[in-house]
Formats: sequence, C-alpha cells, structure tokens
Amino acid sequence: MEKDWSRKTAVDIFNVALGAVDPYKLVQAYGEFISSTYARERCHKLYLVSFGKAAFTMTRALTESSIRDMITRGIVITKYGHSAGILAGHIEIFEAGHPVPDARGLAATKQAIHLLQDGARQTLVLCLISGGGSALLVAPRDNIDLGEKQQVTELLLKAGANINELNTVRKHISAVKGGRFAEIAFPAKVLSLILSDVIGDPLDVIASGPTSPDDSTFRDALDVIEKYGLQDKIPDTVSEILIKGSEGEIRETPKKGDPVFERVENIIIGSNKIALEAAARRATQLGFEAIVWSSEIQGEAQNVARWLAQKAIDIRKRKADGKKICLISGGETTVTVRGTGIGGRNTELALAFAESIAGEEGITLLSAGTDGTDGPTDAAGAIVDGQTVRKAIAKGRSSGISLEHNDSYSYFKNTGELLITGSTGTNVMDMQIILLT
Repeated sequence: MEKDWSRKTAVDIFNVALGAVDPYKLVQAYGEFISSTYARERCHKLYLVSFGKAAFTMTRALTESSIRDMITRGIVITKYGHSAGILAGHIEIFEAGHPVPDARGLAATKQAIHLLQDGARQTLVLCLISGGGSALLVAPRDNIDLGEKQQVTELLLKAGANINELNTVRKHISAVKGGRFAEIAFPAKVLSLILSDVIGDPLDVIASGPTSPDDSTFRDALDVIEKYGLQDKIPDTVSEILIKGSEGEIRETPKKGDPVFERVENIIIGSNKIALEAAARRATQLGFEAIVWSSEIQGEAQNVARWLAQKAIDIRKRKADGKKICLISGGETTVTVRGTGIGGRNTELALAFAESIAGEEGITLLSAGTDGTDGPTDAAGAIVDGQTVRKAIAKGRSSGISLEHNDSYSYFKNTGELLITGSTGTNVMDMQIILLT
C-alpha cells in the first residue's frame, strides 16, 4: 500500500509540474502583448511560424483567442503524433521527424522560408518555438542533402553529444538555424515566444537559435566532430563546409550586433525551472519537505542515476522517523548508445537508479521527459523503488545486462513500471522526483 501511494504521489507531483508549463496557458497570457506589438509596429500582416513538440498546442492558444483574426497565414511543424485536429484560420499543419529530421520537415520548412521572404517591414513574424525545433525546422545549407544531415544527427546522438554540442553542428550546416531564420525574415518585425528545453535557457541553443544571434562558430562545430572522433564518418560535403567555414571562406552565422536582429524580440515563456518550482509547491502541500537540487542536471544518465541514488540513500538514513522528503531535479542527461536495445535517457537513468537502491526501503523515483516521450519510445520514463530489481529477477531480467545493451524500456515493460502519459503538449526537458518516506 505504501509503495502504491508513493508512486501515485510522484505522478501527482509530476502532473502539477506539467500544468505549470502548459504552453496553451503560457502563450495565451501573451495575447495582449502580441496585439500591442502589432499596433506599435504599424503592421499590416501577421505571419505565424510555429515549430517544436509543443507547436500545435502553442498555436491553438492563439487561434482560440482574439489574435485569431490577425493571423494572415501560419505554418505549424511538429513531431508525428503531436497534433490533434485542425486549427482555425489559414494555418497549415505538418507532422515531421524527430529527433532525426525527415522529408516532411524539409518540405514544411521550405514553405516557412517562402512565407518569410514575402515579409516586409510592416509585417509581424510571430515564431512559437519549443523543444524539438532543431530537428523539425530543417533546411540543410549549400550542397548538403537531407540524407547527409540525417547521418550527422544520428552519429552525434549515438556518440552521446549533449544538446549544446549537437546544435553547434546543426547551426553550421543549416540555412535557418543560428539566427538565419531572422535573417530571412528581415526587415520584418520578429517576435519569438520560446518554451525552453535547454539547460540554462540559452537563446542561441534552444531549437538551434533560429531567431537569435549565434555565439558558436564553425571552429566550435569542428571541435565537436573531433571530440567524438567522427571526422572520418561524417559526409565529405559536411566536412568541407565546416573546414572552409573555420578558415573564413564561408560567412559565419549572424552574431550580436548584426542589423538583422534590430527588430527581433526573443522571450522565454516557460522552462524547466518553472516546472520544478511548481513540483516543490505541490510536494509541500502534500506534507513533504521539498528540496529542489538543480534544473541543470546533465551528464551520462547512468552516472547521474548513481549519484542521485547515493544522495537519496544518505539523506534517508539521516532523516527523522515519520518525516517525508521530496528531492526534485531536472535537466537533460545523455546516453552513449553501445547496445541494440530500446530505451531513452529517463528509463536508462531509472534503471541505473533502481540497481543502486536495490533492497532499500522508502525510496521511490520518477524520472520522465516532460514532453511524454523518452527517446524513441512511447513512454515518458519510469517509476522505480527498492523492489524493482527483485521483481525483474523473478521475471528473468538482469539490470546489468539491460544497461549494457541500452534496453531499459524492455526491462520496465517487463516489470510494468513504465510511465506512459502520451504527448503532454509541452517540453521543458526532464524531471526526477524522489520520494523518501
């Protein structure tokens, strides 16, 4: 009974955190600001370009508000399965590939580029940007084709590159990332409302900074490739562009001070930190002492899991009898893929955590992606406790072998501990909720 209660409580806290970063409410709160911007800039047209995992929900917030009649035309690009029905007005919806871009994303981005090229000074370009935008807004530069872009993305993901490193490369082989989307829209007024899925909320990294000055360089992109030993694996066309760019033969992405950003406003409306704060408030309401460790958890999922587990064990040993503690963290870990199993960073973290607390009483962990999708699976993550490993052994499953083969999803499918939420409509990285009872 105690275990069931802890699991249900962890889900309750997670759901409240999701509600605090509901993109529908966050975007609607900016309705008056959008209207005043349109009037102040004396605009005659409003072009909407929404891309990312939360793109549909963010756009729906505007089509169900007074902004609806102001929209001249709009394009929505989101992940497969992340839209629900049609949207009012002249808005076209595209579902496309994530985390590896595909032809649908390319076709949608071409339409978005065409739309922006039609903009004049008295046009308001409203961008609604959320996590996943780097893969969904895709337009390879120069002679790079989609297949080569896909290959580079897959190589970096499997190598364990973090989001900053991945996006540094993406920006320098793209025609729309790293501020180039704003460059295309110039001289129109650009207003971007952004749901952050990146640690520290850096504007130039979220969705690869399509409307933000780029702080990275071609040399930085080459350094990432070299760090992971991919020089001989990436396509020659990509290698040639990065090398020429680093030698000054190709123009860099637009930087701070570039005139294309004079009429650009980038506003972060939701983040992991906001979700964690809401989780802490809910935990306190439920009688826990809530401790928010960090919204910047990163590193290999297995290493992070073992660190979290040791912290949880130590704190539980020291806490007074009857006291309940909720430890909360967030961010985004990485997984270096070595096996052929199925899983995401949250299920991998949960499995390594379960292995580390095997046999311990009174410790429950929920680790999940706020978008409801953990890697290439239909789960958001998993919920584990000190009996998880014992339960799996009884079913013939080994935590060590599953971790070795990156097969955490199959492991938890077997134990019945997957957390499946479906698409949440938001995306502010991952959360870990640890209950000590």
